[in-house]
Amino acid sequence: MIDILLVLLVFFMSISSTEILQTNDQVKLPIAKDANIKDKTVAVGQTIVNVLWSPINNVGTIDVDEKQYATADELTPLLAAKINANPAMRVLLRADKQVRYEFTKQLLKAIAAAGATNVTFSVVDKEQGGGSGETAPPP
Repeated sequence: MIDILLVLLVFFMSISSTEILQTNDQVKLPIAKDANIKDKTVAVGQTIVNVLWSPINNVGTIDVDEKQYATADELTPLLAAKINANPAMRVLLRADKQVRYEFTKQLLKAIAAAGATNVTFSVVDKEQGGGSGETAPPP
């Protein structure tokens, strides 16, 4: 019985650490006071897309699975392959609050071209800094 519990413990620890590794601490999420708390149920599958913005260069970078992409169009084949493998996959978009609308628009077009139908924006309900939890609007 103890062996089974240890195996389950290792399994859940590895799953949770994988999700944590996909987030980027440099992304400062926008504030949405009226957003709903994210659903605690485990998604069938999800891909986390981190979007960083450099105001000095006025350019954005996209980070997925620890690989950086300069343009949104480069992301389409990767997402299309993941969606073909799992059609119910959710795309969690974690965009920095300084990202320009035009860049987000191009990214959403690329995600749609890949065939994604479940896209969720990650936001916070108060200023970051004190470890506030992420919230996301319902899909």
